[in-house]
Amino acid sequence: MKDWQKRVNEKKVKVGILGLGYVGLPLAREFATAGLSVLGFDIDENKVKILNSGKSIIKHVPHEQVKKLRDSGLFEATSDMSRIKQVDAVLICVPTPLTKSREPDMQFVESSARTIAKYLRKDQLIVLESTTYPGTTREVMIPILEQGGLKAGKDFFIAFSPEREDPGNKNYTTKTIPKIVGGLTKECRDMAYGLYSAAIDTVVPVSSCEAAEATKILENVYRCINIAMVNELKMVFDRMGIDVWEVIHAASTKPFGFNAFYPGPGLGGHCIPIDPFYLTWKARQYGMPTRFIELAGEINTNMPHYVINKIMEALNDREKSLKGSKVLVLGLAYKKDIDDIRESPSVELVELLRCHGAKVEYNDPFIPQTHKQREHDLQMKSKAITPAMLKTYDVVLIATDHSEYDYEMIGANSKLVIDTRNAMAKVKNKKNVVKA
Repeated sequence: MKDWQKRVNEKKVKVGILGLGYVGLPLAREFATAGLSVLGFDIDENKVKILNSGKSIIKHVPHEQVKKLRDSGLFEATSDMSRIKQVDAVLICVPTPLTKSREPDMQFVESSARTIAKYLRKDQLIVLESTTYPGTTREVMIPILEQGGLKAGKDFFIAFSPEREDPGNKNYTTKTIPKIVGGLTKECRDMAYGLYSAAIDTVVPVSSCEAAEATKILENVYRCINIAMVNELKMVFDRMGIDVWEVIHAASTKPFGFNAFYPGPGLGGHCIPIDPFYLTWKARQYGMPTRFIELAGEINTNMPHYVINKIMEALNDREKSLKGSKVLVLGLAYKKDIDDIRESPSVELVELLRCHGAKVEYNDPFIPQTHKQREHDLQMKSKAITPAMLKTYDVVLIATDHSEYDYEMIGANSKLVIDTRNAMAKVKNKKNVVKA
């Protein structure tokens, strides 16, 4: 442990990061900025080529930051997995999606573990960052890693430290968001603690991998349930003729006992729509029902259908049908001012609109064209917004409230605006605006 910490302090530890996406790339930036050598691994050779040319692949890590890291000689990307044996620590940042039956899909974690196992050497530190159910590190990762004969906690060291990325957050970065760390053994935890402390301002140790895994699940279940509550209240208050946004704003004036959550067209991002179901799956193995979580999931996954019904009602009031109508969806990203469409409700809205016979196009200033996803392939390109083009659509659907949009112009030139984000709240002329 003393030798490890000495090497970390002297910047002689080489960090490997498996997966250079929305989690892995910001993490690589922090370690390289702190003066540690970083080797990033990704199976996407095009991504590797772009990063090695000094350009970024995600909006909230600017090109100039990647260029600076490359020029410093402290960051390199590679698709050659055999180079895992060159690094002292491997941080795993791969997706943990759901299957179609809403059960954990561990294929990327398992594949990563098998790849590492081929090149695993003594005294390496392995840390899983992918959000998952309590028990994954011990029950899934370790058996695979030990297949080569090395023993976890003795020959190599393993820990879990959940990612807490929030793309677009201007108040917190990867460096300033406290990092949770739990290890298989105390020494495993201490080694991970020492490594992360070199790049992250605050590292919070917990007693085990399971405690760290459960911490991230708790954070996202908390958000999922509260968002479901306001989504349900939005539908109830809409029937009562009450503006839920006004109610939330008023309730927020209470200085204690209330935290504001906001409704939307559905849940997006890689964490909140997925992670709670990891816990429900694991809880069933212990014979425990998770009614709150499952009900919240049901409400949140139904929100895109609620939005479609609001569009149909609004068109019906104007003696039009959704079938054959031209619809412009504003915003494909799952939240404002980012370029991330993972689990975005906008994608489902586009598909539902198509299913109802609408002619659908989209605009997103950060997503010039769609790319193939695991479950979706929209094959669309963003349309430029002008007053003249807005007038050609029967419906303009605000699915993501990007700051770049001129909402006054949108309101003045659109026949019908369906607003799922309260983006038109300050627009003067709201006669063509329907909240959904």
